[in-house]
Amino acid sequence: MLRHGLNWFPAYRATGARVVSISPDLRCVVVRLPLRRNTRNGAGTLFGGSLYSATDPIYALMLAVHLGPDYIVWDKAAAIRYRKPGREALTAEFTLTDAEIAAVRAEVARHGACDRTYSTCFVDAQGVVHTEVEKTVYVAGKQHYKTRVVRGD
Repeated sequence: MLRHGLNWFPAYRATGARVVSISPDLRCVVVRLPLRRNTRNGAGTLFGGSLYSATDPIYALMLAVHLGPDYIVWDKAAAIRYRKPGREALTAEFTLTDAEIAAVRAEVARHGACDRTYSTCFVDAQGVVHTEVEKTVYVAGKQHYKTRVVRGD
């Protein structure tokens, strides 16, 4: 249901990418970006904006679901590195471990908030890396976040 909802969400649908699978425990998400007219750049390869946009909400969404309503989760920063032009459909896999979720909870419990950086790669059917994307996600306890907003930090 979540996969279909994300694929039909207008902002995500506009990227040209599709979520092809989500594990039942929402610890692994696979995204596919086909080379089509609406995902192609002027050179005939995958458009960098589509590559980035396809990754944009995934880690923040996964963390928000696992951490629950007592946490604020925001995308904070990103970096993208193009290794090879995408001349065919590319796939990216996003994973979160139990240990990572526990580490986020522990850091937020200690400091009120934290930044976590996650990486994923777009690969072709042979597993060759075409693009690396690094996402920084901000996570805070709701109480900490509300206090900072009121104080203007």
